[in-house]
Amino acid sequence: MSRFVLITPNADFDSRLRQAVTGGLQGDVQTFLTNLLPAGPYDLFAQLNQNQPEVLILGPDVPIDEALRLATVLDVQVPDLTVLLVSEPDPELILQAMRAGVRDILSPSADPAQMRVLLERACQSFASRHRLEQPQQAHSSKGRVIGVFSPKGGVGKTTIATNLAIGLGKVAPMSVVLVDLDLQFGDVASGLYLSPEHTVTDAVSPAASQDTLVLKAFLTVHPSSIYALCAPDNPVDADHIAPEQVTRLLEQLAEEFQYVVVDTAPGLPEIGLAAMEACTDVVWVSAMDIPSVRGLRSGLNILRQLNILPEGKHVVLNMADAKCGLSVQDIESTIGAPVDVSVPRSRAVAFSTNRGVPVLQEAKRDPAVKGLNQLVERFSPHDQAKGQRRSHRRVVV
Repeated sequence: MSRFVLITPNADFDSRLRQAVTGGLQGDVQTFLTNLLPAGPYDLFAQLNQNQPEVLILGPDVPIDEALRLATVLDVQVPDLTVLLVSEPDPELILQAMRAGVRDILSPSADPAQMRVLLERACQSFASRHRLEQPQQAHSSKGRVIGVFSPKGGVGKTTIATNLAIGLGKVAPMSVVLVDLDLQFGDVASGLYLSPEHTVTDAVSPAASQDTLVLKAFLTVHPSSIYALCAPDNPVDADHIAPEQVTRLLEQLAEEFQYVVVDTAPGLPEIGLAAMEACTDVVWVSAMDIPSVRGLRSGLNILRQLNILPEGKHVVLNMADAKCGLSVQDIESTIGAPVDVSVPRSRAVAFSTNRGVPVLQEAKRDPAVKGLNQLVERFSPHDQAKGQRRSHRRVVV
């Protein structure tokens, strides 16, 4: 099954697109080396080796007017198909393409790394719309498990996780649980100013794994109307918690809560990989420095090779600073994925972390608050009901 379909007579562009896909994306490319476009979806699908792909790329040397006509037809008849147009962008064309339902415009001279970013964004758009079209009852039985990951430490991962949980608690009070799976050195307890009586060690005990009521008794209530399950007090206890126990724990919590937010240890330890396989969504956190960005690139590449990367991927650029010498475009090209949310460097966030009161818990006006709220909105039912066309807009720092 081909995930991407390309229509263009340009063999060089076809070669670069295939490099982009094989360099980090799942799926294959089916190419029609022609500048003749099908009249509509029936003619298109009749030529494919499958019912419907995820992304259609209308490549260079295809007549623009015909491309916009086909995009308009597909937007009405096959709205979940993501259409990309290859052309040199100008303001008038961008407006016409937007009206026709084109999701993004790609330069004909784009290199494979730049192509990969747009293809990744297009696939995420398809996955988001596809989830929205599934029957509501399919989602009502299980909550979303949102893992917060970073291959490198010191990027503010726990700060992102705690604020995400607090923000979701405003959307769904008492329906959010934050789990600290940094079992040796987790900071969720201090980040929320909690002194829990029970920890993950209790939550994975035989009694809790067999009875959800027992499990819920081990959760700690936070004043912001969320629950927390903190890491063990003694780092040695982490050695006695197995990946299978973590998988069972997250399954139980997903059956009881609308949102399960999981803070994880830096890197990709065995416990983290087990958690990732239970996640419906993964939030990747990177700071705006070369070691963090390279670490994220390596981590994403490994997970793509292992084929355990969830469809719901959200990249957060934390402590963003336009004066640091890197741009968002540099980072996107390096990691091969779009940056979805940018959280600026903020003294208010640092102060709130030291106090143990997440910045979203208080009504503060700060640029970082805006970025954190944008992350929360990506998971709110109200925001998803509006559709996902704007969910992968380009981030500007």
